[in-house]
Amino acid sequence: MLFNSFSFGLFLPIVFIVYWIIGAKKIKLQNLFLLIASYIFYGLWDWRFLLLIVASSLVDYFAGIYIEKSENKHYKKLFLFVSIFWNLGVLFIFKYFNFFIQEFSNLFHLNDSLSTFSTLNIILPVGLSFYTFQTMSYSLDVYKKNIAPTKNILNFLCFVSFFPQLVAGPIERARNLLPQFTIVRKFNLPLIKDGLRQIIWGLFKKIVIADNVAIAVNDIFSNPGEQGSLSLLYASVLFFFQIYCDFSGYSDIAIGTAKMFGFKLSKNFNIPYLSRSVSEFWQRWHITLTKWFTDYVYGPIIKNTNRNYIFKTIALFITMSLIGLWHGANWTFLFFGVFQAIMITLERVPVKIGKRSLTINYFLTKLPLALTIIYSFPLIMASCIVFRSEDMNMAYTIISRIVSFIPSEPFRFIIGGRFILIILLVVLEIITRTKNHPFEFLEKKFSKPVRWAIYYIFIFIIFRYAGPKEEFIYFQF
Repeated sequence: MLFNSFSFGLFLPIVFIVYWIIGAKKIKLQNLFLLIASYIFYGLWDWRFLLLIVASSLVDYFAGIYIEKSENKHYKKLFLFVSIFWNLGVLFIFKYFNFFIQEFSNLFHLNDSLSTFSTLNIILPVGLSFYTFQTMSYSLDVYKKNIAPTKNILNFLCFVSFFPQLVAGPIERARNLLPQFTIVRKFNLPLIKDGLRQIIWGLFKKIVIADNVAIAVNDIFSNPGEQGSLSLLYASVLFFFQIYCDFSGYSDIAIGTAKMFGFKLSKNFNIPYLSRSVSEFWQRWHITLTKWFTDYVYGPIIKNTNRNYIFKTIALFITMSLIGLWHGANWTFLFFGVFQAIMITLERVPVKIGKRSLTINYFLTKLPLALTIIYSFPLIMASCIVFRSEDMNMAYTIISRIVSFIPSEPFRFIIGGRFILIILLVVLEIITRTKNHPFEFLEKKFSKPVRWAIYYIFIFIIFRYAGPKEEFIYFQF
């Protein structure tokens, strides 16, 4: 069920009404209803994968309990291994099996009998990369004694399958989301209104901007070898805003929907196009994923070292490569991660100036924002080209034709005047950058009639200028 679908437009009000009719005093019944609603929400994609999400939930629920109960350290590690093996094993089978078999076969020129394994018809369950990381982090946190395991299986099942953030995040930690299923959630009208406003903003970003921009991006990138530099550069810039509005739009809808039920989800984006560096970009983009890899991959690698530059660089390359592969089984994603690691490494290189060791990052913080964006945005855009490409040959074709200044044939604007909506987005987000979303800014600045007029204008724009309905890009990850 897509957030930008008519079916979700019916599903959400029904769930919302029944949920609050049950009432805040009946927490268990509310949670049970949320669990059923979440399973219906997920099952409408493919009911067979409900068994997988239930199995993942049960594995990590019992792993957490036995990790705590075991007095023997080896047994604790055993149950942690069971959790990690299950989650990574499920990810490997559904997401990476075909890729590795095919590449192994190609590398060693094996006969067709082995390569037939790569043709297995494996469907990637939507949201798999998100909820497996969410449940696995629970087991890791219990093992490290960051949290105590829950004994309430209903609450844990809700934590894993909470429908607003189930299929594309934010990737929540147990210490943030799980306790929210144990407390009384009172009907909070201001919070519900704010949630609705954030949903409208998310729909505007997804339906009006991302889906319209996709028209130009798909058209130009469908035959990059026949496009001129200007057209490819134009499509590359548009793709950055497409994927940003697509994914952050989903996050806004998810966070806004959670607010309607009395829950607070983590912020996942913080105006990434204002990043001064590639390092800062990853502090602003898909924040919960970056934090996950920092805590469970990068941090543990450097923990038992002297944390010198070489060890930190090795840890960085491992971490960013895994972040790249997290997005999918393709060499483009791996190169995407490696490219990010190279740029972040260069930004951290210490340069001796007098008695001080300074880095590029240090100098970037001292320069005007406009100048640093001139440095960072082209690098981010180049990595987006690799991210968008079907293979490395396509990425090479696009980048080489851009830097070769090949004349366009002639250049087509394609989405025309709707480009101004991107400018509107950027202006509104910059003006309200200290808020969770631009509409939050309106509450204290304008009277009620003016606010409602603005809401209706945006609702009109959503219906009037909606692009062809596209699935959220991150559903494929």
